[in-house]
Amino acid sequence: MGRVHYIAHDGTRHAIELADGTTLMEGAVANGIPGIDGDCGGCAACGTCHVHVDPAWLDAVGPATDVEQDMLQFADGAAADSRLSCQIRMRADLDGLIVHLPESQH
Repeated sequence: MGRVHYIAHDGTRHAIELADGTTLMEGAVANGIPGIDGDCGGCAACGTCHVHVDPAWLDAVGPATDVEQDMLQFADGAAADSRLSCQIRMRADLDGLIVHLPESQH
């Protein structure tokens, strides 16, 4: 179990507890976090769960897979810190993780 902090573009913070193995997208959708839609259900096929990983957490989260990178090419505002939240699973070392939502997702 760990806590994830989702920060909207306007600075609004949402913090939720996630069980290990739960994706950040699943947690956001289940808890009504605005800006994370997860339209494809977590298949890395739509980009509606795009987040920017806080710089302090980039190494812990790790790099995007090739499939994820391909989808992120179409995400509005994608950058080097971009990930699909459906591809990040909670684990003990991610407790306190901070992700930022793109301006286009609100």
